[in-house]
Amino acid sequence: MTRNRSSGLEGKCQQFAVRAAVRVAVPLLLAMFATSIFAKLPPLTEDAKAKAAEAAAKAAWTDKVGLYQLCAAMDRTADAYRKSTKAAGKNVPVPVAMPPCADPGPYVAQVTPTASKPLEASGAHSPPGMAVSPPSTKAAAAEIAGSKK
Repeated sequence: MTRNRSSGLEGKCQQFAVRAAVRVAVPLLLAMFATSIFAKLPPLTEDAKAKAAEAAAKAAWTDKVGLYQLCAAMDRTADAYRKSTKAAGKNVPVPVAMPPCADPGPYVAQVTPTASKPLEASGAHSPPGMAVSPPSTKAAAAEIAGSKK
């Protein structure tokens, strides 16, 4: 059987064309999707900043609690080791002076007062504080003032 040389060349040309198309298409696709990386996010609101600060404070407190629990567990383990060594009649090593475990106490939320918002959308007639009663009543002005009719 003889082999046709032209069919082998056609296959190599097709492979070359496919590779060339991939070499062009992949960078174009990457460039197209990479532009979304440079998009700018809107700035955080004051409320979001406060929540982030609160979460960071809570995480820091949780870390302190974890360190306290670890310190207490190490103290208990060292005490149990000393007792078992002493009970076995072996020499107890001298404990190394360490600072006492510091209990972080209960978590206290850092409450920051939020700015009071106007009662009306325009804010034109709003008092500086928050409303505690409805803005209008059914009573007449004369009844409110206490004058006689």
